[in-house]
Amino acid sequence: MSRLLISVLFLFLAAAIARGAEELLPPFGFRWNDPMSRVEAVLKGAKATIVSREKKENREVWTVEGLVHPGLKRTLFTFKGGALFGVELQYEYPDWSIERYNERMGEIRRYFDAKYGTGKLVSRTRDTDSDVIQTLVGYQWTIGATMLELFYFSAQHDQLVFRTISVDYKAL
Repeated sequence: MSRLLISVLFLFLAAAIARGAEELLPPFGFRWNDPMSRVEAVLKGAKATIVSREKKENREVWTVEGLVHPGLKRTLFTFKGGALFGVELQYEYPDWSIERYNERMGEIRRYFDAKYGTGKLVSRTRDTDSDVIQTLVGYQWTIGATMLELFYFSAQHDQLVFRTISVDYKAL
């Protein structure tokens, strides 16, 4: 009888852990489908600034600056039908070398791999066909009805360099 009880308890625990792993929440304490009014109120309370609001097809995208997190340059909030659908964090470190960006990208990828399983490589390109050298590396994790993407992008023309790491949370 006790083996049966232990087996049943183990199944309940395994199911609870699986349910928890299948839910990936957006950052900053938001929930999927939060209304635009709630997101705006939280951003206002955090003293962040909505610098633009763009309508794209059946979605609205807000570009937000001023959320406090090391290296966070801007955050894009995507709404579909007036409800939160995606959050993209864009990090820039102006005085970092390409080596430091590569290290940070590896750190973030290993963290997500440990938490959600090995990510799928979705992009690894280097375009040198023009005078601007562009590099894009991206990984993707699908967790239940959500997706997490991690991208490194670099564009360089002579001494001008732009680099960014983005972490994109999406409801599916």
